[in-house]
Amino acid sequence: MPEWTGDILSMEIIAVGIITILAVISPGPDFAMVTRIALARGRRAGVLCAIGIGTGVSVHLGYTLIGLGVVFASNIWVLSALRYLGAAYLIWLGVSALWPDIRRLLGRPDHSKSASNVKPSDQPDQNQTRRTQNSGSAFWIGFACNTLNPKTMLFIVSLFSQVISPDTAVAQEVAYGVYIAACHMIWFALVATALTLPSVQARIAAIKSWIERGVGICLAGLGVKLLAS
Repeated sequence: MPEWTGDILSMEIIAVGIITILAVISPGPDFAMVTRIALARGRRAGVLCAIGIGTGVSVHLGYTLIGLGVVFASNIWVLSALRYLGAAYLIWLGVSALWPDIRRLLGRPDHSKSASNVKPSDQPDQNQTRRTQNSGSAFWIGFACNTLNPKTMLFIVSLFSQVISPDTAVAQEVAYGVYIAACHMIWFALVATALTLPSVQARIAAIKSWIERGVGICLAGLGVKLLAS
């Protein structure tokens, strides 16, 4: 391989590495979602949400690698459909985070805390079932949050069409894809872990519910912004 080709490949690897890290750590719907899930359901659910986000990125990577990414990005109806679906999903997530407050404003009882009427002997089985359900839903929430995000699609398509050379080997492109998905999983898993550290939990215990409300408002706001963009 000529020396100049090796230099170009090295520059490409560095560019993909830096751009991906900057894109992943920038605040957005994924960050807000992991924050909400980790604070409300704990570390395990937060990490599973992070894995779901990385898996969602893999969907965008998959159709981009087979050449459909540019086709989707160049069709207005595809972007519009994804934008509407993503916006509706974010708004729904935001409203669901605020639902107990909305029910109280409407004067309706909140039945989500009916667990206090459960017999002590029934609590272990119900707690185990609840943890299993929460784990599964946390993964799919993260997966849907990223899959329905048109900005992720545009980021992946732009990266592979403008930064990565058309002459790059398929194996190298797949390696880039694995790296991008892994970066999402690792970063958001670290966020979930940091938010559920005992020291952090002790500091935010008094305002935890307000943080969850704030995240809900952010998610709904991001959905409205996406809808209006």
